[in-house]
Amino acid sequence: MMLEDLYRLLKSSHVQAQGVVDTMTQPVVVLDQGFCVVTANNAFIRTFKIERDDIFGRSFFDLGNGQWDIEELRQLIASVIPKASAVIGFEVTHDFPVIGRRTFLIDARRLVHPDDNSTNILVLFDDVTERQRHEAEQNFIISETRHRMKNLFAVVRAIAMQTSIEGRTAIEYRDAFLGRLEVALRAQELVSNKGTTDLATLLKSSVGEIGADRLHFEGPAVQLSSSKVLPISMIVHELTTNATRYGALSVPEGEIHVKWSLETGSNDRTYLNCEWREENGPVVRAPTRNGYGTELIEGTAAHLGGEAELIYGIGGLVVTIKLPV
Repeated sequence: MMLEDLYRLLKSSHVQAQGVVDTMTQPVVVLDQGFCVVTANNAFIRTFKIERDDIFGRSFFDLGNGQWDIEELRQLIASVIPKASAVIGFEVTHDFPVIGRRTFLIDARRLVHPDDNSTNILVLFDDVTERQRHEAEQNFIISETRHRMKNLFAVVRAIAMQTSIEGRTAIEYRDAFLGRLEVALRAQELVSNKGTTDLATLLKSSVGEIGADRLHFEGPAVQLSSSKVLPISMIVHELTTNATRYGALSVPEGEIHVKWSLETGSNDRTYLNCEWREENGPVVRAPTRNGYGTELIEGTAAHLGGEAELIYGIGGLVVTIKLPV
């Protein structure tokens, strides 16, 4: 029940004020013209965890540890009787005794009696702590969702712009674009819950069903920050795509072996040394010019502060990558 509803009830029904006050579930106190507590309902006693005898006759502004002793609130309540005004939704956030930090909205209005000459003030308290916390969480979720949507759109746009059209049919471009987009979405899923992911999980996710049964890897546990998950996923996906078209995964007996280790550089930074080796595949030859795939692998590694080298050996492609982690 809001203060306006209670005001109308008292005015129209001419019921006893104390009976109405006691039945309300929201905390309520009645003050005399000197702003001392005349009565308080059970909800007020329970909410603030106080003894009834400790507040009767005391100034409202002296209750607790002075949580209501706010100059603006004093002025507003002081104007209720002489100016026939009302206080609506005055917000107080305070570290209250016993119950801790809470936020209340305060309504105050002259208490109406049948003879219409009452000088008492009815004060109602609405605890909005949880409501405000919920609204703040909702606003954060909405803001975070918008931020992630902007980031995702930027990623999609970058993939579309950087997927080469040279020498490709529309179908080939579509397949290449959708493949990279799928990798980006899987990378987002990997970091959506805890913000980081381990290298082994990223490898399996990026290779996908194409080469999962023929991927062999070994190395220590390495946690990758969220900023590195997507670019490394794109590197692995590009290597997997090339292996499927030209390398080890283009033949039934081909395999991919990935090994990595950690080392401390001269600058005391930790680096990940990773080797991608294709075995039992067709003979590979170095391209006559760097294509988009090579540029993506080398450029992404450089962007992360590392380096990548592609070696087209007789036994298959070998790629070494060094990245700070």
